Amino acid sequence: MTIPAMHRVLADERILPYEGLLGRNLVRQAADEVFGRVRASNGETAYDAIVDDVAARLEAARRATLLPVINATGIILHTNLGRAPLAAEALGAVGELTRGYSNLEYDLDSGKRGSRYERVSNILTDVTGAEDSLVVNNCAAAVLLVLDTFAKGREVIVARSQLVEIGGGFRIPDVLERSGARLVEVGTTNRVNVEDFERALSPRTALLLRTHTSNYRIEGFTHDASPRELADLGRRAGVPVVEDLGGGALVDLAEYGVAHERTVQESLSDGIGLVTFSGDKLLGGPQAGIITGTAQLVAPLKNNPLLRALRVGKMTLAALDATLQCYRGGGKGERLPVYQMLAATIAELRARANAYVEALTGVTVVESVAYAGGGALAQERIPSVAVAIEVEKPDRLASQLRAGAPPIVARVEDGRLLLDLRTIAPEEDATVIDRCRSCLT
Repeated sequence: MTIPAMHRVLADERILPYEGLLGRNLVRQAADEVFGRVRASNGETAYDAIVDDVAARLEAARRATLLPVINATGIILHTNLGRAPLAAEALGAVGELTRGYSNLEYDLDSGKRGSRYERVSNILTDVTGAEDSLVVNNCAAAVLLVLDTFAKGREVIVARSQLVEIGGGFRIPDVLERSGARLVEVGTTNRVNVEDFERALSPRTALLLRTHTSNYRIEGFTHDASPRELADLGRRAGVPVVEDLGGGALVDLAEYGVAHERTVQESLSDGIGLVTFSGDKLLGGPQAGIITGTAQLVAPLKNNPLLRALRVGKMTLAALDATLQCYRGGGKGERLPVYQMLAATIAELRARANAYVEALTGVTVVESVAYAGGGALAQERIPSVAVAIEVEKPDRLASQLRAGAPPIVARVEDGRLLLDLRTIAPEEDATVIDRCRSCLT
């Protein structure tokens, strides 16, 4: 049995580029595995087959790294695909602030240590109307910090209809237990009154907690204690009221043709003491957990030692600050990709879809349904337009599209592959068309 020299395989033009992408050690490891298989087979294996096997292993390793993808699923805030794409301003701010040093925790006036939260806190209070705010690494961390600060060893009252579980197994009861707080459930699954909260009050009550049912609806014979009722009860009882909004909308989504989503400003104006929400959902920014509310309630959060374990870095702060700038002066998020997707009209999407039909053989334009995703808008159906490709094996075509560079993630529905134009950026159309043409031919 003849086996080629290892150095010849490593120097092959099909293998050499991977050394810069993955490192020489990983390339050598892949080659060793292939050589071991060839020796164990005791048969003749062609040189090209050996190189192709090594290249296939290395390509699989490359695809396991973090890569940009094109989202053709129609799910705008696709959690598995990184949720909200960042605005150009946010990307620019990250590059500008991280290519060198910054005043992250340095006060330029006094020449002494400063606060990493002060600058983004100022703009948060400006666009939300809150007295103070704080940023941690995600919304779950924001809820955990609030509970750890105010409710450890005490009781938190929650409506039974709001004991939510979101993606990744994040359950409100589990978070309460981990924080050291005791859950007190009130009401029934479909009906909860403010009197239920009032009867549950005790000297051990630390918080009244309201959570957003972001990924499901309860309909029919229902009733819910209103946020304003809870806020009034909290003031009378001297118990802080916290609302976990999740999505973090700062604008009325009805202006974009979808169902109204409770905004951060509405929650604060109802008298809620602390509001938690995500930075990478309807806010349209980077992953972050944001807490806004009264200065009296935010202050203890800043003094909690747990905050150091949950703090965000300079890249997140730079991207979040630039994203929030898009809302200043009455901005409605027009410059953010999330809202550009929502704002796209059916006529605009259909015009783009027609370009696919002209460029590709055997494709059609069909009506589609997009979703906000990311646990936002509770499965609100958003009218959209898709390009349908009918082939014998649509799953195989979907796999081919995912295997290319850049990977394209589409959906298979009713025996055909669909490319939803609402989540494909207009500047990505040419790339998607070229990739489809290549796969189809």
